[in-house]
Amino acid sequence: MKLRDVAHSRTGDKGNTSNISVIAYRAEDYPLICKLVTEERVQMQLAGLNPTRVTRYELPKLGALNFVIAGALGGGVTRSLALDAHGKALSSILLDMDLEP
Repeated sequence: MKLRDVAHSRTGDKGNTSNISVIAYRAEDYPLICKLVTEERVQMQLAGLNPTRVTRYELPKLGALNFVIAGALGGGVTRSLALDAHGKALSSILLDMDLEP
């Protein structure tokens, strides 16, 4: 099972930092997402971007996790040569995470 099977995502950016939210479709899937979508796993899933730090914030009343990923945007929107300097496609990469234990 992929993360996209149980959640959707939104992204944002500020400088060289990406912000990715993971929002459960159903409240009963939120505990599974909390258990399996850790800072370490997000860091590994986005390893090709060489993020310097991943910080996770839990929003249980929304059934969501928010990840702040420092150093993920190649210097930021005005400095990056990346095709997606804003990091909007990063949510697709994250949602491709396997949730099989």
